[in-house]
Amino acid sequence: MIDVTASDEIADDEIANDARARSNVAGITAMHFWATLVVLGLGWNFGFIGASALVLETHLAQERNKVQAFNDFLVFGMMAIGSFSSGQLLANYGWSAVNLVVYPPVMLGFVVLTLASFARRRTRLATVAELPEAGM
Repeated sequence: MIDVTASDEIADDEIANDARARSNVAGITAMHFWATLVVLGLGWNFGFIGASALVLETHLAQERNKVQAFNDFLVFGMMAIGSFSSGQLLANYGWSAVNLVVYPPVMLGFVVLTLASFARRRTRLATVAELPEAGM
C-alpha cells in the first residue's frame, strides 16, 4: 500500500514536470530557461527524496543497502540515457520537439496517480463497509 505522504510527493513531482513543460513551450527567452531550471530542480528533489523514502520503507533492514544502491543505479542510469537522448533530439529536431516529448510521460504519471488514488479509495471504502455497525 502506498503511503499518503509519499504519493503526495510523487504527485508534486508530476505537477512540477507539467509546470516545467509548460514553461518550456511558452517561449525560448533566458527567463523561460531559468524558470524551467528552477522548476526542474524542485521536481527532481521532490521525486528523488520521495522515491528514496518509499524504497527504504518497503524493504527489510538487511535488504535496504542493496535495494537503495540498485535504485540509485537505475535513477542515475535513466538520467544519463535521458540526457543523451534529449541531446540527440535537440540536435535532430529542435527545442520544440524536446519540450513536446515531455508531455506523454507526464500524462502517464497523472493517469497512474489517479488510478492509484481511486484504487486506494476503493479499498478503504470496502474496509469500512465490512466493519460491523455500532448498534449490533
